[in-house]
Amino acid sequence: MGVRPPQQSDNDGPEIVAFGIAALDEHLERADVVFPTTTEEVLETVGDPSVPYDATGNEIRLSEALGDLRQSRFETRQEFMNALHPIFEERREHANDSLVGRIRSLLPF
Repeated sequence: MGVRPPQQSDNDGPEIVAFGIAALDEHLERADVVFPTTTEEVLETVGDPSVPYDATGNEIRLSEALGDLRQSRFETRQEFMNALHPIFEERREHANDSLVGRIRSLLPF
């Protein structure tokens, strides 16, 4: 997922802020992760980056997200992303449950 950040006068074009599986996908591409793979192999290849799960910059460590999964082996990149998507969505929902999260959701970006 991604959203456009606030417009700034010194930018030529809109910048896209990636979060959730879109942000994770950038890490996977840079590290050239090959499928099938396991969660352990992903961590060995990618490391343990913090991945933003919402547009406000809240993050989760990849190892923590992978620890919440019920399976540890993935045949395809799509299967891997589909498994992680609910983890990021749950985090995003809980971030909005807090008072600060609700106030942030009311403010324009």
